[in-house]
Amino acid sequence: MLDQVSGTVFTAGDNAYPSGSPAQFRDCYDPTWGRHKGRTRPTPGNHDYQDAGAAGYYDYFGDSAGPRGLGYYTYTVGSWRIYAINSELSGGAMTVQTQWLRGEVAQNPGCSAAIWHKPLFTSGPNGENRHMQEIWRILYNAKVDVIINGHDHVYERFAKQDPEGRPDEANGIRQFTVGTGGVPLYSFGAIRPNSDVRASVWGVLVLFLSPTGYEWNFLPAGIPGVNFRDTGTATCH
Repeated sequence: MLDQVSGTVFTAGDNAYPSGSPAQFRDCYDPTWGRHKGRTRPTPGNHDYQDAGAAGYYDYFGDSAGPRGLGYYTYTVGSWRIYAINSELSGGAMTVQTQWLRGEVAQNPGCSAAIWHKPLFTSGPNGENRHMQEIWRILYNAKVDVIINGHDHVYERFAKQDPEGRPDEANGIRQFTVGTGGVPLYSFGAIRPNSDVRASVWGVLVLFLSPTGYEWNFLPAGIPGVNFRDTGTATCH
């Protein structure tokens, strides 16, 4: 699929299963998704950290993964600012990341998105990840437009909402969960408020970014009988 789609490629964590080892990056990731390594900006997931310190992840992606051991950084796509976040940090390391993020969003007004692994909001079986709420609050206060997550092996799109999960069409963030990169898919549990669209299907999310807004298009992986699509457009805050 990526061979047919131009632009920057993002990952939302758990890049090589089941433990992000050097052998799994070499034998599983590199021959497939790795064909587009040169244009990929990754984020780490919990399975990447099953290799001590996510060494396989940082060795494989190198400078594209940001500072080694931190896993968070920023980059630009057109006029958009993208924040790559590490949801696997805790304690003091997470505090340093939140301080860094406050400084970054203050310097970068305009259309923007954030990408990390474990979602704050999800209708999937892994449940919500409340340790990401402060990150969400910083992004919300900065009027960031889009959040993309993985972790649950589903596709889910939420309506614009605030960090407490309350609908907020004027200032809220639209969250996409895109855990659809190839591992076995999950079924949904209790459907969370503001969940607009859901599907258990492999595929990729394509975002077209303009100076004033964005378009999304979920492309299923061509499995016979799977015709799910999700498309839409929105303007930036």
